[in-house]
Amino acid sequence: METVSFLTTAQIVEVISAFHDALEAHKESINRLNVYPVPDGDTGTNMFLTVASVLEEMQPADPNDLEAVCEAMSHGSLMGARGNSGVILSQVLRGMSSGFAKANVIDAQVLASALTEASVAADGAVMKPVEGTILTVVREVARAARGAAETDALVQTIE
Repeated sequence: METVSFLTTAQIVEVISAFHDALEAHKESINRLNVYPVPDGDTGTNMFLTVASVLEEMQPADPNDLEAVCEAMSHGSLMGARGNSGVILSQVLRGMSSGFAKANVIDAQVLASALTEASVAADGAVMKPVEGTILTVVREVARAARGAAETDALVQTIE
């Protein structure tokens, strides 16, 4: 098996596109899971619309220009955020794009750092963070990524 040691800017765009497609396919299931803070059944839809805005913003960006892609990710998520879940997701994406934009190469360490920044940004978007929500998931993913990044194997960090 080939060892992947870094992500290209084009691969970041591919990941966002895959995230969009997964949210589109599963938004109704996510809507049914929505119970906190209000069981209004729109979490999947709001997350999908937020990521759709990111993809739309990324379309004119050069997929090999890290700065342009990160700016599109941050701006698109902010402008397209819908509902509480969209606002939280926008902060996750903003934190990740900020972490990526600071790097020349997105390796395992940078990914772990960006996920940590995403977790901090998401927590900051909520007045009273509650355990067992997306905030917990993002924080635990960041923690696991920091541990896995010690090997510098990006694939292990992602898994």
